Amino acid sequence: MARTLKSDKTLFLATLLLVGASVVMVYSASAVQSMDKHQTPFYFLLKQLAWVAIGLVLMLGAMRVDYHVYRRPALIWSLLGMTVVGLIAVFLFPKINGTHRWVSLGGASLQPSEVAKLAAIFFTAAILERRMHRINDVGYAILPIGVMTVVLATLIVKEPDFGTTAVLVLVVGALVFAAGLSYRYLFGALLVLLPTAAAMVLMSGYRKERLMAFLDPAKYALNAAFQLNQSLIALGSGGALGKGIMAGVQKLFYIPEPHTDFIYAVIGEELGLVGTTIILGAFLVIAWRGLRTSLVASDRFGAFLALGITAMVACQALVNMSVVIGLFPTKGIPLPFVSNGGSSLVINMVAMGILLNISQQGSANAAAAIGATTAGELVGV
Repeated sequence: MARTLKSDKTLFLATLLLVGASVVMVYSASAVQSMDKHQTPFYFLLKQLAWVAIGLVLMLGAMRVDYHVYRRPALIWSLLGMTVVGLIAVFLFPKINGTHRWVSLGGASLQPSEVAKLAAIFFTAAILERRMHRINDVGYAILPIGVMTVVLATLIVKEPDFGTTAVLVLVVGALVFAAGLSYRYLFGALLVLLPTAAAMVLMSGYRKERLMAFLDPAKYALNAAFQLNQSLIALGSGGALGKGIMAGVQKLFYIPEPHTDFIYAVIGEELGLVGTTIILGAFLVIAWRGLRTSLVASDRFGAFLALGITAMVACQALVNMSVVIGLFPTKGIPLPFVSNGGSSLVINMVAMGILLNISQQGSANAAAAIGATTAGELVGV
């Protein structure tokens, strides 16, 4: 029987830590470039503060909304419909940095692809809750999820935004895997997805160039690998404790747009290994508490919803930090909660509010069982 539990303070505080780091580091990373472009060092800081305020209000609101409303067909289909319209509408607006990713409304910009990830999680969680008992009946349980994923992924990759497309597919795949889909179907999906992804990379000039730069960054140091090399210089020069807030050098027109996708490099230079480890630790805490919330959820929908949100945040963080340290080819994926940008910040904060609501309604029996297991491990049982 579900009951209302206390809010997950650990999850809440980890989120606030990352949001607080965002305010400080966005200002530090952007002040000089902001002064150069907008004649004020506070341009990006003030925008980020406004998005943080909106995100906090929406997160606190989402904490108080019963998460079961998100499985209502009317809400899911409305959200998916608006998302598809938004993903088509982006092509009516001018390109920004060579891509169609934003819908501009009254001076504010919205990325429909960020909403698409949350809409996909709602839809997949609702379908799996009702049809998990026949998970290996592909036409019944998997086909609707597959069609929805293909439609959203196709529109997003056309922007083009290969990174967000990959995250969307990974999150949906994680939910289907957790639902118990047979390995032979998962293996079959990989046989289709991997060659498709490889073809998309090799047939696209800039994607292929990024891949080559990743494989040999020294050879492409002055062009495709310039951003990666400057990021590695920033991380290396930061040492253990960093140079101090505002004292970084690589953000001074070496790393392009340092307050966005490569803000983790600025953190490394100014706060050192200690700072980057704290940020990594906060994401590990969110992953841990999110998985725990999925395990103690009072029903299957809550479990899948919590797992999807956790996978969404964890995948984005993993990809972003891996890109910054040179483990993945460069992709335009922001660091959740930390990078400058309103759409990503607000959607992720709303997602955390939903996750906190799921944790509040967790199963008392499941929570007690997990607590007993943890205690047993501590004493060596």
